[in-house]
Amino acid sequence: MLAAYMKPVSERLRDYPSQISGGRPAYTGAMLNPLPVPTTTATDLPDDAAAGPPAVRHLRQTLLWPVRLMPLAGARPAHHGPWHVLREMGDASPWREEIDEYTGDSSRFHERHYNEFVSFLPYVQRFLYGEGRSKAQAGAARDAQDNGGDSPMRVFRRHDIASVRVVARPGEAPILLEVVHCDLYFFFDVDVVLLNLEVGVNDLSLAQAQELLYRFGRAYPAGWDAAGGALHCMASVEWLDREGRVLARSDAQQRETFLSHVAQHRAPRIAAHWAFLMQPLVSDHSEDAGVLRYRQIEYYRMPAMAYLSLDDPKRLARGDFIRLGLVTGAGEADAADASHATHPAHGPLPYAEQHLADFEQRYCYDRFWVDAGAAPNTRYLCNGHALIVVGDAHSEFFCCRDRGVLAQFRHQHFLLFLIAHFQKAALLMFSAQLVEALKQLDIRSTPSVKRFKRAIRASFERFLRFTHRYWFHEISEQAQVRALSHMCATHLGLDALYDEVKERIADMNTYLDADSLRRQANTVVRLTVVTLFGLVGTITTGFLGMNLLAEAEAPLWRKLAWFALVFAATGWLTTYTMMKSKRLSDFIDALSDDRQTWRGKLAVFRRVWRPGTD
Repeated sequence: MLAAYMKPVSERLRDYPSQISGGRPAYTGAMLNPLPVPTTTATDLPDDAAAGPPAVRHLRQTLLWPVRLMPLAGARPAHHGPWHVLREMGDASPWREEIDEYTGDSSRFHERHYNEFVSFLPYVQRFLYGEGRSKAQAGAARDAQDNGGDSPMRVFRRHDIASVRVVARPGEAPILLEVVHCDLYFFFDVDVVLLNLEVGVNDLSLAQAQELLYRFGRAYPAGWDAAGGALHCMASVEWLDREGRVLARSDAQQRETFLSHVAQHRAPRIAAHWAFLMQPLVSDHSEDAGVLRYRQIEYYRMPAMAYLSLDDPKRLARGDFIRLGLVTGAGEADAADASHATHPAHGPLPYAEQHLADFEQRYCYDRFWVDAGAAPNTRYLCNGHALIVVGDAHSEFFCCRDRGVLAQFRHQHFLLFLIAHFQKAALLMFSAQLVEALKQLDIRSTPSVKRFKRAIRASFERFLRFTHRYWFHEISEQAQVRALSHMCATHLGLDALYDEVKERIADMNTYLDADSLRRQANTVVRLTVVTLFGLVGTITTGFLGMNLLAEAEAPLWRKLAWFALVFAATGWLTTYTMMKSKRLSDFIDALSDDRQTWRGKLAVFRRVWRPGTD
């Protein structure tokens, strides 16, 4: 059996089973699948092997990196999505729009896609899949403007990267990961894009898997040790094409490059291999030219999902589950010698015991952690930032990618994880836009105040559209999907973040409404004063239709002269009254106040013409 593990990864991937019981095809397409179900059990292993941690027969890791798209001057209107830029680039961009199984050829639609679809509630289905093909065809003319029955989500995929070669620590042997797919997710009316990278590998030790989950998926190094080695990230990462040629490699060891970038831009520098993966999207603080620019919006450590198929998951110690669930990496002893790692049950936990006392209650979903069922001894671990599923490689249902846990992990569980992190990224984007609007406000500049008002109004409108289009408290009535969704949302603090952003936007909008009402009230006061004092002259000159000057029979030039003179005098008097309207308003208030003496009222009247500020 060990001879099969010594094959190159590309060969081992072709050794997967293609049928399940009854001779029916289990898998469709050329995709990574688990290795053949092992025939050796824990009781067949030597005593020292059975006492150690189980081997990882198959690992899937999915990274989901939310970033914020930055608007450019002269960009298209908001109803044109940024994905139009990638469409128009053609061969200049490696990204191609992905026609999913729901809108493409029906022959590509399989049972796993059906199971995914029916897992969600109708309003979530409309968000994920749109209104259906018939309505989309009926609205084909509107499709160019991204209306009609299409989903508000757009997916672009690149196919030039076939694998990635990683080295966790200097001096260790490289691990070759197969790239299952690499996608960009765009969302209508929200300036957020999510990078999704799924990789897979077979035959790892538990320590290697823990280090891979811990180190792979960091946008830049957290720091460097005394020897200049990058901390907490991979020592080396290389993207490879199908011929094994290196397309790009990491530069995390170039300490001065990262330091100088932060010193100059007050923003972190994205590592070279991730910057390559995002192209033609470029970092907003990069000197590279690009129409689509992005900024980091969350922690530099990318949210991750992982599927681990183990020889015997019950041999995992509590410390193993804690390191997997909290993604802390392997222990020092295990990482130093992954191939001969001792069982960490007797080793120290990654954190203090009192800090981990409620680990099982907070981070574990143990509905299937029993010696029964289609996938016995299956445990889900969720901390919001990561969603991990651990199960038995001997279970056919756990390893099945059409109907089993692997299919659920890649479809239903991925989507609930995506929804949660998209919602968080969108809320952080709204918060950042409010801060930027305030930074650009100059209360002494009328154009700046007007731009601020337009920005706040636009944010309020977009937030309303986000709430009605993308904000869900419940996404499914299926117990497992619902529970995992709630765990993600709770650990991410989505409800509290939503309430905070909503309150901030509402406060801004309330201030603008109050300011508008204040301005309207001031205008009404001025008009009232002008009308009141103008009423005196109107009644006086028009009393009983009297004309003080009998000019009805006068020549035309004299009538025009009198008209111009009266017009000028009336205009000046009206303007002067408006200039003094605030003080005249105070005089009117004092005049109507019965508690004021006549001397006090006269004092207020004299202040109307007294120089000085109000």
